Amino acid sequence: MKIVALDAATLDFPDSAWAGLAALGELKLYPLTPYEPKIILERSVGAEVVLTNKVPLEATTLATLPNLKLVSVLATGHNIVDGPAARARGIVVCNVPGYSTMSVVQQTVALILSRLNEVALHDASVRAGEWVRSPKFSYWKTPLRELSGDTVGIIGFGSIGARVGQVLHDLGANVLAFSRRRSGTPAWGPFTWASVEEIFEQADVVTLHCPQTPENTRFVNAALLGRMKPTALLVNTARGGLIDEPALAAALRAGRPGAAALDVVTHEPMRADCPLQGLPNCLITPHLGWASEKARRRLLEATVANLTAFRAGTPQNVVN
Repeated sequence: MKIVALDAATLDFPDSAWAGLAALGELKLYPLTPYEPKIILERSVGAEVVLTNKVPLEATTLATLPNLKLVSVLATGHNIVDGPAARARGIVVCNVPGYSTMSVVQQTVALILSRLNEVALHDASVRAGEWVRSPKFSYWKTPLRELSGDTVGIIGFGSIGARVGQVLHDLGANVLAFSRRRSGTPAWGPFTWASVEEIFEQADVVTLHCPQTPENTRFVNAALLGRMKPTALLVNTARGGLIDEPALAAALRAGRPGAAALDVVTHEPMRADCPLQGLPNCLITPHLGWASEKARRRLLEATVANLTAFRAGTPQNVVN
């Protein structure tokens, strides 16, 4: 079985870490592959299995890979593969669910608390010598916010959204949540199911935890942002394409919402012309919420299990 990994360097492991996959067939590791159909095709030709994290596999590419039997996505989100086109050609697409749940929960909470306590601002102040020069033992450069008693709105209440809700509840927040399938209402409270519009109108913090689909791409638009409180915080650790970035940039400049904290943007790596870059009330980290070492090792182990199951004729984690 010929196996090709198109962007192995995204996991940042030495080649030896891929031994479990190498034992399943002839493995070719490409550190990174440009998002150019010609190069993607050249590197994938003859492969029965293609592993990809963020390199897109579009319908036109899939149509020219007659040997391809399995696309194993090195992630939970699988919108980089044209699932219907793969299904039409008998190509199985699988992903790795759940490997980074706690890492993303941790990143989400870190972003929220960083903004509410303005951690980076005050660290910079101390580094600049302001505490040394201060006549007071304690000072703050901006009002600090306590989460207790505030309302948090969660869009997408799957495994990650539910855990974020539980952690923020434990910090004293009231939780609103939107999900297409309202199942698994938590035992803790206060908790309320709400519409997307109600969440954007009422919440002090809105955090996104839904997959990106053609139906919800850029659903966070000017109209929805205009419903937010001027003191509200918008958080996104899901997919950058959920947000209309020019609309968010305009909204942040206008002060509604008051701030954003993002681990994802529409185009990654971020482009120089990203409208959100440099805004003082927009905290951005480089899509690292998934990337703890523990999570990356779980991802690789689960990918070995996906390929093993496929070889045995019992594919698992199939998404198409």
